[in-house]
Amino acid sequence: MRVDSGFVLREIAGDYVIIPTGKIVLTFNGLITVNEVGVSIWNMLQKEVTFEEIVKGILDEYEVEESVARQDVEEFLEKLAENGILIGE
Repeated sequence: MRVDSGFVLREIAGDYVIIPTGKIVLTFNGLITVNEVGVSIWNMLQKEVTFEEIVKGILDEYEVEESVARQDVEEFLEKLAENGILIGE
């Protein structure tokens, strides 16, 4: 899975937001704000990656229990998928 190239992550006034670009702007209303962990996941999703690779990346970068990491990653990926941002679940 990876993110659709029609979306980009930008830092605006200290907050990170996912915004649409190109023709997607016409059909996607709004922005999605993400936290530091979301930024890490977004960066991993810039290339083809599996769920397990994302969880491992989060566990390597943050001090968090594996069950919490799995749940957080799953929720973030679901949010991206619901908004048409995630490709190849």
